[in-house]
Amino acid sequence: MDDKPRSVAPAKTGKPSEAAGRFRQPRWWLTFVLTYAIAAVAGFAAKAVNMPLPFMLGPFFVMAALSIFGFRSVLVPMGRELGQVAIGVAVGMRFTPAVLAAMTGLLPAMALGTLYVIVFTLVAAFLFKPLAKVDDVTAFFATAAGGVADMATVAKDYGGAPGSVAVVHAMRVSGVVAIVPFLVVLFGQPGNAPDATAVGSDWLLVIVSLALGYLMARLLKPTPLPNPWLVGPIFMGVIIGVLGLYSVKIPSPLISLAQIMLGTWLGCQFKRDLLAALPRVTFSALVISLFMIGCAALGAVVLTLATGLPYPTSFLSLAPAAVTEMVVTAQVMHLEAEVVTAFHVLRIAVVSSTVLIVFKFYLRLRGGSIGSRV
Repeated sequence: MDDKPRSVAPAKTGKPSEAAGRFRQPRWWLTFVLTYAIAAVAGFAAKAVNMPLPFMLGPFFVMAALSIFGFRSVLVPMGRELGQVAIGVAVGMRFTPAVLAAMTGLLPAMALGTLYVIVFTLVAAFLFKPLAKVDDVTAFFATAAGGVADMATVAKDYGGAPGSVAVVHAMRVSGVVAIVPFLVVLFGQPGNAPDATAVGSDWLLVIVSLALGYLMARLLKPTPLPNPWLVGPIFMGVIIGVLGLYSVKIPSPLISLAQIMLGTWLGCQFKRDLLAALPRVTFSALVISLFMIGCAALGAVVLTLATGLPYPTSFLSLAPAAVTEMVVTAQVMHLEAEVVTAFHVLRIAVVSSTVLIVFKFYLRLRGGSIGSRV
């Protein structure tokens, strides 16, 4: 990574960020209340029509449509992060000593699954370049299975177009979140995995658990660990569960609230001006997202045959989307969320640490080199 150019910090203009600026607008609180009122109604409406993952998909679909038509929402500061804390603690407490022992047997499958994801995202880069008519740098980092912020930043450092990278990642994650739960219902069945060993919810222990999860996320924030807002609370839940300190179930209303936060945030990422400015990239991103979902679906068949995992769990484990949304899907549908978590955390860790190596290999295949825009 020595050949990576140093990024230059942007000059401070003294202007507030877009999000901060909205809180300074007159009657911002009306937009704030309206945003989450719409999201809540969308969640309950989705539940009424038996939509899978209603409290995340309902707000996601509605807020995405409103954002595309120009609605400027006001979101809860750190709403997505706090939602991840609740999900992470709930999932972490499912990691019992027996589950951890079983996870070791899946390590070869996790490693091969990670390699498979890297391969089909690399193929996606070759397909995306002529479809979107972008340079090699943008094509690679737009389809790499890493975090959107990290991939956009590295792409900019190497001369790519960070805006295009952000659009493709948003389309990919959103497409997977919108499609995968329906595919799980169509081609699989909701599981019967238990939420936790506890039979009830002690609100004092719930508050303590969430506070500890938040603290762990804060402690891990400066580290290179991927997605500390989810992984940190999962670690804390694992510690609590494995050591047998206590057992508690995160109440369903909190999980639903976390879904609303996540779905609202994700839907609001669809900025009309950005999508309108990059119509070819947006269309190509949709096509590539469907290609990746198809690859994950085929790979899940092999993973299920090789390991005996239920097909929906295998599908979510290989799905090319953010770990948070896939873990939420597994959690709500009573699938093996701990297995999905393990696959995605390993994938993110490997991709984050090898992305430049794979990038050099991709450029060699394309006949380019570091620092060139092919």
